[in-house]
Amino acid sequence: MSATPDFKHFFGSVPSDQNALDLFAGEWSSSPPADRPELTAGATPLFDDPRIAWAHHHLMEMGVAGGFTGRDVLELGPLEGGHTYLIDRLNPAAVTAVEANGRAYLKCLIAKETFRMSAKVRFLLGDCLAHLRAVDKIHDIAVASGLLYHLTNPVELLELLALRSNAIFLWTVFHDAAFVAQNPVPGAKFSEQLPMEHAGFKHTVHRFNYGPSLDWKGFCGGGDVYSYWMEKQEIIGALQHFGFKDFRTEQHPNVHGSALMLVARK
Repeated sequence: MSATPDFKHFFGSVPSDQNALDLFAGEWSSSPPADRPELTAGATPLFDDPRIAWAHHHLMEMGVAGGFTGRDVLELGPLEGGHTYLIDRLNPAAVTAVEANGRAYLKCLIAKETFRMSAKVRFLLGDCLAHLRAVDKIHDIAVASGLLYHLTNPVELLELLALRSNAIFLWTVFHDAAFVAQNPVPGAKFSEQLPMEHAGFKHTVHRFNYGPSLDWKGFCGGGDVYSYWMEKQEIIGALQHFGFKDFRTEQHPNVHGSALMLVARK
């Protein structure tokens, strides 16, 4: 007796971009680009995020001619491809985006097809730190947005960014004692404070425990049940330690804590 086919993965409707997005219904963090109002996914406007325009402007201001335009870009942790899409629209020479979360990687591929990213964009599935350790290519610009605070050795990422790029765009939340004191709910996810040293840079990290967030299928954190957050001045200090000299920075509030946005070049 033959087994009954599993038809739940078949779409019986007219082909559409919404069908592709619905493969991960309830798991998207990003909303579709504003010029695609007929589509629904997540709630965060990452495909219309002003942070990429900010980075593009400040990279040009500090002497990176063209900003992202015409540049070989390495993006770490693209999540669902929102920033990749925005960089692609600035006409880079190439974008290599490395994503470790398998479900996020598949969402990136859906986004590439649905929102018509160019052939210059390539998504890779794997650990970005392992990628940086394994390759010896130096990129014009490296992008690491929403990644640093998901790591258990964040300074290693900053060291590798310095080895593999001439300029960077970094966005991260950081441990802000004042924020933690005033916001007991997110603050409760922090436990011990630890001294660390990596590649000669001494610093302090604060353990952040993901807790119930791990139960969501769309979880977009790191590969462990906890991560280590750094303090703002030590993030900048580490980048200086590894050779970055010219900085543009901006700090702003975030629901999870204070956030640092910066571009830097050697």
